[in-house]
Amino acid sequence: MSRRPDIFGEFTADHRAVTELLDRIEAAPSGAAERGELVTRLTDLLFTHCAAEEEHLFPVVQHDVPDGGGLVFGSIHDHLAIGQYLADLQGVGPADPAFDTLLRGLADTVRRHLAGEEKVLFPAARKALPAAERAALGERVRTERAKLGGPEGISGPEGISGPEQLSGPEEISGPEEISEPEGISESEQLGGPEEISG
Repeated sequence: MSRRPDIFGEFTADHRAVTELLDRIEAAPSGAAERGELVTRLTDLLFTHCAAEEEHLFPVVQHDVPDGGGLVFGSIHDHLAIGQYLADLQGVGPADPAFDTLLRGLADTVRRHLAGEEKVLFPAARKALPAAERAALGERVRTERAKLGGPEGISGPEGISGPEQLSGPEEISGPEEISEPEGISESEQLGGPEEISG
């Protein structure tokens, strides 16, 4: 029986898939339409990965790891920078001279970020979290991804990711598929005026 990866195994596999896709973008000829298509796939992959880290890992790190708040702050700062590079890349075509400059900035930021997480954040969190909690968090990430039908390169139901998942159509669930809690008004969810007593 194969052992399923814990949360760090899941996210490290994501990192490998991101690196593989980034390598493919950089290897494609400058100006080629393929680069734009691959950047779109990378965008989906990174946004899904970053959101999963922010939802499942960062709250635990902030609470349970010494100086976890600082580690989380650094990673979120990187996520924002990566998101800005991706947004800027989506706004220019692969033939635009700015594309190569933005791609270099993205690649440097992503590689530095992934290395920092794997060398500092993941080991600190692994040390602070019991194995059962790490395994449970990994299972939560897999279950969520299976429900959402995550983008290519992100672990599937069997926890497998890598280059073999980088081909084929993407199916990304949009926000319209997220259901609101029943019986709760939007203003109550947002802490609206109904909560103020006077």
